[in-house]
Amino acid sequence: MVIINTYLQMVSKPQQFDVMVMPNLYGNIIGNLGAGLIGGPGIVSGMNLGDQFAIFETGTRNSGRSIQGKNIANPAAMLLASSQMLDHLGLKDHGKLIRESVKKVISEEKIHTPDLGGQATTLQVVQAIVKDIKEKTQQCLCLYILGYRSN
Repeated sequence: MVIINTYLQMVSKPQQFDVMVMPNLYGNIIGNLGAGLIGGPGIVSGMNLGDQFAIFETGTRNSGRSIQGKNIANPAAMLLASSQMLDHLGLKDHGKLIRESVKKVISEEKIHTPDLGGQATTLQVVQAIVKDIKEKTQQCLCLYILGYRSN
């Protein structure tokens, strides 16, 4: 498929695509478009899996120089990539915990950085995610401590 045609088809009828295999340059172009279609580079994670190595990163190659040091970068993509890494390492419960907290903060609590139309800072988003994780794990932690002390 010609890359320009693929680009146009992704915008007009993205549902026609499932898995796409292409060279690195074309993959970057289409990956960036896909990220833009669903909300931007701040929320899309990516993974590269090989026979011996795995890399987990944000889904686009956006360096973010224009927002450097401003505390407005969306941390979701990196946190979601980290949850994929935990899944890959067999720590699926941990990955799921992070992923669900990120989704809750963005979708339900609507705590958004400027790239998603909000006013929250990077730190505020991270603090909200950590708070949600703490709430979810508090009961488990108490049970663990009580069980540990009784032994």
